[in-house]
Amino acid sequence: MVKKAKPKEPFVPAERQDTLRHEIIAILQGQTLSAKDISGGVHISEKDVYDHLAHIERSTHATGHHLTVTPAECLKCGFVFKKRVRLKKPGRCPVCKGEQIQEPLFTINA
Repeated sequence: MVKKAKPKEPFVPAERQDTLRHEIIAILQGQTLSAKDISGGVHISEKDVYDHLAHIERSTHATGHHLTVTPAECLKCGFVFKKRVRLKKPGRCPVCKGEQIQEPLFTINA
């Protein structure tokens, strides 16, 4: 006697009213948040937030807005990473080699 396998139900992704990038933009308007705060708000990984922020930085100019980045800062010596192009938090300070770095903060301004 052969048992018939139960057919698997198709995977249904979680419903979203808006795209992830639109959700991130909505969260950042009028607030200054870190990537960790954003990831908690939209329920995605921090690594994915940085990818979306890079795209948002390029695409928000068309809507008349722009992504403002408050640069990371070394908590040990106070060095500010003003010239850094990458959005991710740096690993260590080039001046004092300290690893206590305050992560960059993001906001969207009109």
